[in-house]
This record gives sequence, C-alpha cells and structure tokens, in this order.
Amino acid sequence: MSDDAPVDHYETLQISANAEPETVHRVYRLLAQRFHPDNAESGNPGRFRQITEAYRVLGDPAERARYDAVYERQRQARWRLADMSATADSDFDNELQLRMGVIEVLCTKRRTEPQQPGVFQNEIEKLTGAPREHLEFTLWYLIQKKFVQRTDQSLLAITAEGVDWLEQRRQTLPKTRRLAAANR
Repeated sequence: MSDDAPVDHYETLQISANAEPETVHRVYRLLAQRFHPDNAESGNPGRFRQITEAYRVLGDPAERARYDAVYERQRQARWRLADMSATADSDFDNELQLRMGVIEVLCTKRRTEPQQPGVFQNEIEKLTGAPREHLEFTLWYLIQKKFVQRTDQSLLAITAEGVDWLEQRRQTLPKTRRLAAANR
C-alpha cells in the first residue's frame, strides 16, 4: 500500500471485507480472465496488475490478516472524520475566530512597529492561546491566501491583502464580538 493513497484491495476485487476465501478466489479468476492482457476484447494490463496484487494479498491468509488490521484502522479514521463533521459549524466558527486573532495580532504589530513587523510563531501561540497544532491549519490558510507571509528570519507578518481582509471582516464582527464578550 502506498503512502499517498491507500489501495483498497476489497474495492479492487469488488468484494466485501467479509468475503470467504472461496469467494475471493472465484472473483479473482473471473476478473483476471476479463482483464488479462491476452484478452483482445477487454484486456487491460494495468487493471490486471491491480487485481493480481489484490488477490496476492487477500488470497493468502497471513497477508490478509496483516492487510485487514491496516484496513480497519483506515476505515475507522474515515469514520472519525465523518463524526467530526457533526461539530463542523462550531469548528469553523472557532477557526474563523483564530484567524481573526492571528491577523489582528500581526496587524497591531505592523502598525505599532512598522520597522519590525514580524512575530515568531511561538509568540502567536502565546498571544492567541492556541497550541501549535491548532495554528498549523490557520497559518497554512493565511499564507496560502497571501494574508500573511514568512519573512527571511521566519517571522510571520501581515500583508496588504491581510489588512484589507481584516478591514472587511471588522465591519461586521465588532458587534458580534461585543455580544459574545457580554455573554461571558
């Protein structure tokens, strides 16, 4: 299985993860016959290699047991992502607030110290109260959107686009923020 995209051998053979060994063998023979390179009508060497690899793994009880352990972890990870989507609205709200906090810190730094407008990431962690792991996505997004840039000294600094974004957001956010602060 590759690191980029895990191969689903069950999907390749178009069988259930609970399929009996006889079913694995029968389906492999049927698909191998259809996609074998010597088949003039439906031969497909690439697909044949995929099917053969899937059968090599799923047809051997020891290999299948090892594969199933990894397959189950991947399946659980996919479900975990689906479960996380239930809290997506509050997660997005929290992410937007974190972005605003980072941009506000960087904007204040640039306004108050225009000769040294950059801030180290660990300072942003302290000022926003967000751990490094939570800031990774936020900083990636802000850098990709060109709202923030890294300086030659690895400092984070707001860009003109970032100031514009902040000004647009602050036209609607101050009232919301005051209400949130009053409810605390």
